[in-house]
Amino acid sequence: MVVEPPTVPPAPAPISSNERAAYRPASFDACVAHVRRYFDDFAPSRDRWRSANDGYHGEVARLYSYYVQPDSSVLEIGCATGELLAALKPSRGVGVDLSPAMIERARARNPQLTFYEGAFETLPPLLGPAFDYIVLSDLVGFVYDIQTLFEALKPYCHSRTRIILHTHSRMWQPILSLAEALSLKYRQPTLNWVTHEDIENFFQLTGFEVVATDTRILCPARIPLVQPLLNSLSALWPFRWFALTNWVVARLPQDPVPLTPEKLKPSVTVVIPCRNEAGNIPAAIDRLPRMGSHTQVIFVEGNSKDNTWDACLRVQKEHPEWDIMVLKQPGKGKKDAVWTGFEKATGDILMILDADLTVPPEVLPEFYAAIATGRVEFVNGSRLVYPMEGQAMRFLNLIANKFFGKTFSFLIGQQVKDTLCGTKVLTRENYIRLQRGRAYFGDFDPFGDFDLLFGASKLALKITDLPIRYRDRVYGETQISRFKHGWMLLKMCGFALLRLKMR
Repeated sequence: MVVEPPTVPPAPAPISSNERAAYRPASFDACVAHVRRYFDDFAPSRDRWRSANDGYHGEVARLYSYYVQPDSSVLEIGCATGELLAALKPSRGVGVDLSPAMIERARARNPQLTFYEGAFETLPPLLGPAFDYIVLSDLVGFVYDIQTLFEALKPYCHSRTRIILHTHSRMWQPILSLAEALSLKYRQPTLNWVTHEDIENFFQLTGFEVVATDTRILCPARIPLVQPLLNSLSALWPFRWFALTNWVVARLPQDPVPLTPEKLKPSVTVVIPCRNEAGNIPAAIDRLPRMGSHTQVIFVEGNSKDNTWDACLRVQKEHPEWDIMVLKQPGKGKKDAVWTGFEKATGDILMILDADLTVPPEVLPEFYAAIATGRVEFVNGSRLVYPMEGQAMRFLNLIANKFFGKTFSFLIGQQVKDTLCGTKVLTRENYIRLQRGRAYFGDFDPFGDFDLLFGASKLALKITDLPIRYRDRVYGETQISRFKHGWMLLKMCGFALLRLKMR
């Protein structure tokens, strides 16, 4: 007798975001009605309470302005009467709130912005194309279904969209409850006890990627001298444990784009700053792979004492099959050389390759693939994973690199193992955005590595390390002075601490 195997029922199909949004427990409508009544009742007295707590609201607006570039498109969910949205100076600003009374006031006060009434989890249609930034300020505590809300945001995200939200720390709940009891704060309904760890988990469940987290605000009251001092410490240990607000920045990763022959691949510009590197110039072009639809090479010569300039011109003449440009650096320092090359670059993707060739040119296609497929946004070479050749890096330099890697990881809120590797890659589009915000940091970095890392951090770009095998220098001598440049790096750490953490 043949025994038939048992029939295995098919696995249930996953619930789509549309089906999830359509599923509403009986308590959902009651919850929305409750929150709507709360905000409608609050609307007439909102101005008075905001004025009484202007120190907190001003600090929140300032912190959002750090991430949100002016003249960007911004969507704010839970916009109330629109003060924060207007303060961000968007080129296209759209606000959504479930309170008709709040929306009425928002439209009257900010006619240059667009406002819609609707529940947070079921965003109204016709909000327009995707936004550069989506802001959720003090919102998630009033949301019945956070997961559905995050799903509803996806149609309004493009590859550069950043979702920025903050919520108050539960450690402050007794203080906030006391303030409500003393009529120092407007009494609010409690819908959930979500923490920033919960928020990160919701982002992961809905396919988003958390780019950065932070803690802010120790003193919400406007007290001269005291408020700025305490709030500047709120991101530092041990003060960060007592901060009032937790901040999360997330993005929606795009599906990787396969690099097939049928698709027009992005073009590349490789900038090679070179000073006293005459012996390495021929090998740089001989060993450099072609990448993308077109590869441009720009040598930027830095007033060398040897014949580096002549070597660059000779390579340009001997290789007419390459698109080679040779530039004389107008100023001093590697950053000046890199910026000079980037200004003349025509490629969609910009790469830096140090002329000492301790980072092998042959690995650049790995950097290209990471950016061109859309998997990452900023690729940073890391020399501290694989074993190095014997004299590639001196012991003290190795220790210093590990120290600065840990320090800068703390400063920018993302993991960066090796800040001083010269090979860094980003799109020209993101470089232009980074360049617009460069005035925030000023001219403090002669190397350029930290200018790029800090700028990428402020744009909330996802920074990813790509391990490489570091090689011995074949020609010339290192141009890094361990103690002089080490002291310079320490000063830059202090500057970054002020601009990134104590802002």
